[in-house]
Amino acid sequence: MAKEAVRAVFPGRFQPPHYGHLKAILWALERVEELVIVVGSAQESHTLTNPFTAGERILMIRAMLEDEGVDPRRIYIIPVRDIAMNAVWVRYLQMLIPPVDAVVSRNPLVLRLFKEAGYKLLVPPAYEREAYVATRIRKLMLQGNGWLDLVPPGVARIVREIGGVERLREIAEKD
Repeated sequence: MAKEAVRAVFPGRFQPPHYGHLKAILWALERVEELVIVVGSAQESHTLTNPFTAGERILMIRAMLEDEGVDPRRIYIIPVRDIAMNAVWVRYLQMLIPPVDAVVSRNPLVLRLFKEAGYKLLVPPAYEREAYVATRIRKLMLQGNGWLDLVPPGVARIVREIGGVERLREIAEKD
C-alpha cells in the first residue's frame, strides 16, 4: 500500500497513554513512513489533569511501542510546552519538530488548525472512545481499580515504577 504521507505529527497529552492512543499510532504507521509523536503540555505535571511529567510520558510511549515491536527508527517523540495562541500553534510546532506533511488527530481544533495551514488530515477511527479516555483512566486510578485493562502493559509498568497512582491519590487529597 502506498503511504499517504511521508511524515505525520500525532499530538496529544498522553496522561497516560492508553490503548486508544496505541491503536491510533498503529493506524497512522500503516499510512505514513514516520510519525512524530508530540507530548503536549510538557511543562505540566503533578496535577490531577496532568499527573505525569513529559519524561515519564515519553518512557510510557516508548515502552508501549517496544511491546508492540514498532521500529523506533520510524518514531520521534518530542515534548512540547503549551502556548496560549491557537492561531500560531502549528507554526510553533514547525519550529520544534521535524518537517511533516500531515497530522493524525481526531481533535476538531487540531484538525482545523492544520487544515488552515495546508496540511493533509489523517483521521483515525474512534477506538471505543467511551472506554479509552485518559480522564476516565485517571479517575479509575484514584478509585484503585479498572485502569490496568485500559493501558498497555508497558505503560502500567512505568506507572508502577514511578508510583504514579500514589502520586495521583496524594495530589487529590484535601487539606
